[in-house]
Amino acid sequence: MTIVHLPRVDSTQGTIFDLAAQDAPDRTVVVADYQAAGRGRRGRAWDAPAGTSLLTSILVRPRAAPERWGGYSLVSALAVADALARVAGIGARLKWPNDILVGGRKIAGILLESRTPAAGPGAAGGAAVIAVGIGVNLGQRAFPAALAARATSVALETGRAVERDAALTALLEAFDGWRGRMERDGLAPVRARWLELADTIGRRVSVDGVTGVAVDLDVDGALVLEDGARRHRVVAGELEVV
Repeated sequence: MTIVHLPRVDSTQGTIFDLAAQDAPDRTVVVADYQAAGRGRRGRAWDAPAGTSLLTSILVRPRAAPERWGGYSLVSALAVADALARVAGIGARLKWPNDILVGGRKIAGILLESRTPAAGPGAAGGAAVIAVGIGVNLGQRAFPAALAARATSVALETGRAVERDAALTALLEAFDGWRGRMERDGLAPVRARWLELADTIGRRVSVDGVTGVAVDLDVDGALVLEDGARRHRVVAGELEVV
């Protein structure tokens, strides 16, 4: 594993794709103190004061079939939950598709992006790669008013600081473990554990216009909603509790 520490980047995701185009190997990791243009799902900004969060992206050269790539999102969520339990004693819950919650407030988020990078000089190129972006709130003692009711951090939950490198080590070890299980045994064990930690199942939710009670996670990671008349499979989208 290669870990690249940088004081400032536009985004760790963009840096991962730049490295992938230079033939960086699987499990290359970028960690930044600050992101000038960090982003979450649907292009939203992910902003954190320098040094307060674990801001990292992992380069994955997937061994799973493309129809299983959604499983890497579940793997990432489980890895964050395991890391928080290990280094901070925090019991996190998982909100489909990519948020990690404590007490109903967001402590971490995940962003998966896949590309087929062009080859750089002397690079092989051509093979699809996935950038797994993870942001974990570690040291924040307060959030802007617009976020205060929806966000939390390790410091706020525990009253103590957690070293970023310790959190990163725990995260990467858990990610490798769950990834290995998925690529070896399929999605079933990952799905089973995700369901145990799910905050979403049993809630009435709306995802891009489809409303119903979240009743299950399908074998491919799609969320299953039931509206009383039928079941709906939702592969991706923005989830709101209604």
